[in-house]
Amino acid sequence: MKTDVEELSPTRVKLTIEVPFEELEHAFDVTYKSLAKQVRIKGFRPGKAPARLIDRYVGRGAVISEAVNHAVPELYNEAIQKEEIFALGQPDVEVTKLEDNDELAFTAEVDIRPKFEVKDYKGIEVTVDNATVTDEQVDEQIGTLRERFSTLVGADRPVEDGDHLSIDLAAAIDGEKLEDVAVSGYSYEVGTNTMLEGLDETLRGMESGGEATFKTTLVGGEHEGKEADVTVTVHSVKVKELPELDDEFAQLASEFDTIDELREDVRKRMADVRRMQQLSAARDKALEKLIESVEIPLPDAVVDEEITRRRQSLEQQLAQSGLTKEAYLESQEKTEEEFEEELKTGANSAVKAGFILDQLALQEDLSADQGELSQYVFEQAQRMGVSPDQLAQHLVESNQIRVAFTEVVRGKAMDLVLAGAKVTDEDGNAVEQDIVEASDEDALAEAVKAAAAASAEVAEADKAEETAEVAEDKKDDEDADKADSK
Repeated sequence: MKTDVEELSPTRVKLTIEVPFEELEHAFDVTYKSLAKQVRIKGFRPGKAPARLIDRYVGRGAVISEAVNHAVPELYNEAIQKEEIFALGQPDVEVTKLEDNDELAFTAEVDIRPKFEVKDYKGIEVTVDNATVTDEQVDEQIGTLRERFSTLVGADRPVEDGDHLSIDLAAAIDGEKLEDVAVSGYSYEVGTNTMLEGLDETLRGMESGGEATFKTTLVGGEHEGKEADVTVTVHSVKVKELPELDDEFAQLASEFDTIDELREDVRKRMADVRRMQQLSAARDKALEKLIESVEIPLPDAVVDEEITRRRQSLEQQLAQSGLTKEAYLESQEKTEEEFEEELKTGANSAVKAGFILDQLALQEDLSADQGELSQYVFEQAQRMGVSPDQLAQHLVESNQIRVAFTEVVRGKAMDLVLAGAKVTDEDGNAVEQDIVEASDEDALAEAVKAAAAASAEVAEADKAEETAEVAEDKKDDEDADKADSK
C-alpha cells in the first residue's frame, strides 16, 4: 500500500492511497462469505457456494464493489496509523481508480488535530477566594439546621411577616366569579411575595377568621393579565417556633452531645467544602490561562459538532424541566444572539482545551491504568444513577472504553498543570494542592475485566466458527472441482 499525505490546511489533510489487488485478499474473503449466505445456488448449502460461482451469480462488479466497501475503512485506518495522523471525525472518501486484478486507489479528506507543542504550562499563577469560615457563616449554617427542627404554633394576634397562614382565595372580574382562580386551605408564608401582587400587603394586620378584598392583575391561566377582585380569607395564623441553641438541640439534631461540638463540626465541614471549592476554582482558572497562552487553529467541523452537542444537551434539560428556550433566556437575561455567541465561545474553548490536554499527555507520556479507569467509571455511574458494573458493561459493548481512557488521561494532564501552578488566595496565602489519589475500586475493576473477558469470549467463539467455516469452504471447493471435472 502506498500513501501520500497532502496538507490542505493546518487542520485538514488529504490522503491518497493506492493498493494493489493482491493486498485485498482479506476483503474479498469476507465479501464472498457474506454473499454466500445471501444467495441460493443449487447443489450448495447456504453460505457454502464457492467464490467463482458467486462471481457468476451476482456479477464480478457487485463482488468488487462490496469488497472495496469493506476494504476502504481498514486501509484508511492503517494509513493514518502509519502516517501518525490524529484524525477527527469521519473522512470524506472518493474512489479514484478501481481496476479488477490491478489496483484500487482512493482519496480521504479528514480534519486533524493541529500540530503544536504545549510550552510554559508550569508556573501558571491563579488567585482563588479565601477558604476562611467566619463565625457568622457558622451561625447561618446552624440557623438552617435549626429551621429544620422548628414547629408551628398558633398566634392569637394580627398577621405579621414570617407568619404561616392557612387561606382561601377567590377571584371575580366585573362581579363574575372565576371558578378556575380559586384555592382553599392554601399554606402561605407572609412576606415571601410569591403569589399575587398585593396579597402580602392585604394580609398584614388581618386576624384569624378575617376576610378582605383587593385588586390585582392575574398571572397565568386564561385570564392572565386581566385585573380582578380577589378575596382572601384567613383560617389560621401560626408562628414558627425555633428550638433553643443548647446541648439538648445538639443531641436532637446531630450525633454530638454539646452545642460547641456541633459548631466545631459545622465549621470543619464548611472549611472542607471551601477547600474543595478552592481547588476546583484553581483548576478552572489554570485551564483558562493555559487556553489563553496557546494559539492554535480549530477545525470548523469539530467546533460545529460541539456547538450542536451543547445545544441538544440544553434543549433536553429544558424539556425535562418543562421550560421553553424563551423562558430560559429570560431567566438568564440574555438575547438569542448573546446565547448563540456564548454557545460558540464555550464550544471553541472546550475543543481547544481537549487538544491542549491531549498534546500535553503525549509530551509527558501520560496513560491510564485499570484502577484509574475503574475510578472514572465509578464516579460517572454515581452521577448517572446506575450501578458501576452496568456502566462498565455498556462501555465495553458500545466500544466506548477509549472515550473513558481519553477523559482519564486528560484529567491527569490537568492535574500536572495544577501541580505546577502557583495558587494563592485573596490574602496572598499559598493554597496547598495536595491532590488525593483516586482509590482503586476492586469490585468495579472486576466488573470491567469481566465485561472485557465476555467480549473476548465472543471474539474467540467467532474465530473458532470462522476456522470451521474455512475448513468447510475448502471441502466445498474440492467438491465443486470434482463436479466441474465430471
